[in-house]
Amino acid sequence: MWDLFISSASETDMAKAALWYEKQRPGLGAAFVEEVEVVLNTLRRDPLRFRIHYAAQKVRRILTRQFPCHVCYYLDANTVRVFAIVHAARHERAWKSRL
Repeated sequence: MWDLFISSASETDMAKAALWYEKQRPGLGAAFVEEVEVVLNTLRRDPLRFRIHYAAQKVRRILTRQFPCHVCYYLDANTVRVFAIVHAARHERAWKSRL
């Protein structure tokens, strides 16, 4: 198992998205958080499974199954560092500034 670090910006991303989904339909926000947790558990087990998306910083990303959302991360020694949780339609500028 890998260690997992989630940045405060990522936690804010997740909270904002959950609130938005909850406004769309009650219970959908909680479903979003659960889906992100599934992704985070996958990253703890096997973060190398996902390809490098942005080679300059060795950034990888994983798309959630039920929601159009990317979890962006990189590996640092034995730690998975999640630095952004963003809608898949957002431009890369939304997360590249966090590197």
